[in-house]
Amino acid sequence: MSVQNLNSYDPFADEGDPLGDSADVGSTADYIHIRIQQRNGRKTLTTLQGLPKQYDPKKLLKAFKKEFACNGTLVDDEKMGQVIQLQGDQRAKISSFLVENGLEKSTIKVHGF
Repeated sequence: MSVQNLNSYDPFADEGDPLGDSADVGSTADYIHIRIQQRNGRKTLTTLQGLPKQYDPKKLLKAFKKEFACNGTLVDDEKMGQVIQLQGDQRAKISSFLVENGLEKSTIKVHGF
């Protein structure tokens, strides 16, 4: 006597992976992300990720620090590569700086509250 509900059956086994053929679904490689992170109290940290390869992050960081009068650093991330971190809420300033220097506004995503 065989009990039907004890057999292992995967209803999605013959469907395969629906996202397997398109590797760039949900990818963030073509956008520049500007985010804000809350530190302690009123202190915030602004991060810039996804910068194109033709831009030197060290020179950009130096220009940001000089232009915005804040401190900053480069952090190596496994997923996003080099991330620029700046002290304070510099989202609008970074966005306008990048647009003025030749990047399209449609490629820049500003996140945060």
